[in-house]
Amino acid sequence: MKITAIITGAVVIVVLLAAGCEGGKPPSSNPQVAEKEPVEVNSVTLKPEMTERVKIGHPELIDISDKLQVPSQIGVNEHGLLLHVSTYVTGRIIEIHAMLGDRVEAGAALARITSPELTQAQLVYLSASSQTRLAEKSVDRARHLVAADVIAVAEMERRESQLQIVRAELESARDHLHLLGVNNQALKEIAKHGHILPAVAITASAGGIVIERNIVVGQVVEPADQLFKVADLSSVWAVGAVPEQVARNVQVGQHVEIHVPALGDASFDGLIVFVADLVNPLTRTVEVKTEVDNPQRKLKPSMLATMHINDNLHKSLVVPAGAVVREDNRDYVFIAQGNNRFLRIPVELGPEIDTMRPVLKGLTIEQSIVIEGAFDLNNERKLAELH
Repeated sequence: MKITAIITGAVVIVVLLAAGCEGGKPPSSNPQVAEKEPVEVNSVTLKPEMTERVKIGHPELIDISDKLQVPSQIGVNEHGLLLHVSTYVTGRIIEIHAMLGDRVEAGAALARITSPELTQAQLVYLSASSQTRLAEKSVDRARHLVAADVIAVAEMERRESQLQIVRAELESARDHLHLLGVNNQALKEIAKHGHILPAVAITASAGGIVIERNIVVGQVVEPADQLFKVADLSSVWAVGAVPEQVARNVQVGQHVEIHVPALGDASFDGLIVFVADLVNPLTRTVEVKTEVDNPQRKLKPSMLATMHINDNLHKSLVVPAGAVVREDNRDYVFIAQGNNRFLRIPVELGPEIDTMRPVLKGLTIEQSIVIEGAFDLNNERKLAELH
C-alpha cells in the first residue's frame, strides 16, 4: 500500500511540474512581425501638377422646387380646331376620299353621298327657279301693259306680290341645298341645265388632320352620325391625373415639362390650361390638362408621356452634379483638408435638378468641397489604394 501511494504522489508531482513548465514557457526568441497600419481608402493627396484640374467651393443654398411626375397621355387640343364632320341628309356613302392621317384643306371633299332627300330638294329648287323666272317675266309684261293703260295697276301689284313669294321659295330651296352640301356653282348648273346631281360631297369646313374616320363605302348614314374628326395638331394637350394630396399646388398658367418616352430625350414646355374642380373618387386624382406647342407634329394623340410639375418652392442646400462621384450604389463628395489633401465622404442627395443635386444629409454650407474635378480625384484615390 505504501509503495502504491509513493508512486501515485510521484506521478502527480511530475504532472504538475510539466504543467508549470508549459504555463511559464518563455517567449520565443524570434521577433514578432509588426502589423500593417490600415490604409485610409477615402483619403487622397493630390500631386501638385494636378491641382489645376480641381476646383474647390462650398455647397450653395438656393430656391428649388420638387418636380412632381404625373403619368399622362397626349390628346387633341379641344380649345383649338376640332371638327366633327357629319352629313345633313340621310343617304348612302358611295365614295371616300379622305383616309386616317390625311391632311385636308378647307372645302376638301372627304366623301360623297347619294340620297332621295337630296334628289327631292333639287326638284324643289328647280321648280322654284322656274316659277321665279315666269313670275319675273309676268311682272315685266304687267309694267308695260300698265304703261299702255291696258291693265289696272292692281293687277301689276298682284303679280309683283306673287314674284316676292316665289323668290322667297327659291331662296329657301337654295339654302336647303347649301345645307346638303351643294355649292353655288352646282346650283347654277342645276338651274341652267336642269340636271339633277346624283350625289353630293361631304366637305371639311376647315383644314387639319383626319384623326378619325367612321364610315365605309356602301354604309347608310344619318345626320346624327359622326363620320370624320378633323383636328389641328399644331397644338396638343397632355392630359394627366395629379394625386389629390398635391393638387392644391397645381394652378392654371403654370409652366411644366413634358417628356415622351417614344421621342427619346426630347422635352417640351407646356402651360397648364385646365385643373378639374372634382376629384376622381376611384383614383383619388385631379385631372390636369397642359397645352403644348407641336409645330413639327412630333407629338401624336394617344402617345404616353410624363408631366413634370414644379411643386413646393423652398430653400435647399445643393452641390453641382459634377462634384458627386458614385460608387457601390452610394454618392460621395470630396472635402478639402488643406495641403492638397482630400477626404471622400458619403452623402445623401436628391434627384438632379438643373445640374444641381439637393443635399439631404452629410454636408453643411461651411464645408469646402471639390466642385469640379471630383472624377479625376477619385481616380487618383483608386490608384493610391492599389499601391
